Amino acid sequence: MASAAGIAALASIRATWAEEIKRIVKNGRINQSVSRWCYGKIPLDKFCDICAQMGLKGIDLLQPDELPAAKKAGLVCTMLFSHSLTEGLAHTKNHDECLAKLKTSINAASEFGFPNVICFPGNRYGISEDDGIKNTVEGIKKIIAHAEQKNVTLHLEYLNSKVDHKDYMFDNMKFGVEVCKQVGSDRVKILYDIYHAQIMEGDIIRTIQKNKQYIGHYHTGGVPGRNDIDETQEVYYPAIMKAILKTGYTGYIAHEFMPKSSDPLKSLERAIEICDV
Repeated sequence: MASAAGIAALASIRATWAEEIKRIVKNGRINQSVSRWCYGKIPLDKFCDICAQMGLKGIDLLQPDELPAAKKAGLVCTMLFSHSLTEGLAHTKNHDECLAKLKTSINAASEFGFPNVICFPGNRYGISEDDGIKNTVEGIKKIIAHAEQKNVTLHLEYLNSKVDHKDYMFDNMKFGVEVCKQVGSDRVKILYDIYHAQIMEGDIIRTIQKNKQYIGHYHTGGVPGRNDIDETQEVYYPAIMKAILKTGYTGYIAHEFMPKSSDPLKSLERAIEICDV
């Protein structure tokens, strides 16, 4: 049975759905998006409408069968799901399954004219980083020609192995950069998740400046806790957004945090304001 507080919170969210949503984006120099899973209680079609009204350009991390909802609202699916986060490309035994799911997502992205598909090396399970790089490169090379043909970019995500994803392979920038270099295609990039990168290595702005040619997508999130990106956490997002703009970046930056507010759309509005530099 839901608690009284939970019922009240849900009532607040539902009231917000019924309100007229105001446009939040004013400057629009940053192409902002938002990860769907963080707002899963809101029906997808309604959420797409809300995002469009706020001035967001897209929604991150949809499944292929969810793409029509984004398209209908005039949004881009800025990143499609594909295969398992843990059972990834760093192990050759996973390649057949991973590549089949990547092909499905690449085809769906291409059909709708959407640009990006996510992929993962997965967990280490005892293998060395060098072997992980070798196997990940081998796997991506098997599918990259198809991605190139379809004008879709694969994005290998950087995640932390310290707090949220124990044993995850791509937990340092060197790993992703080396994979990109060895694959040698503009259709493979790094999804640089600022929350995860801050936990593992920090030095966010200098890392962005140094590796701008390898980064194709960004995620936000407050540190610690992966909550709102406001003044309660340690990362100063306005400076990071300005640094990203200075690199000439024209892709998408997706908010991927768990809202603290009983009204999660208020948290999203505030994040949009903070990043609309």
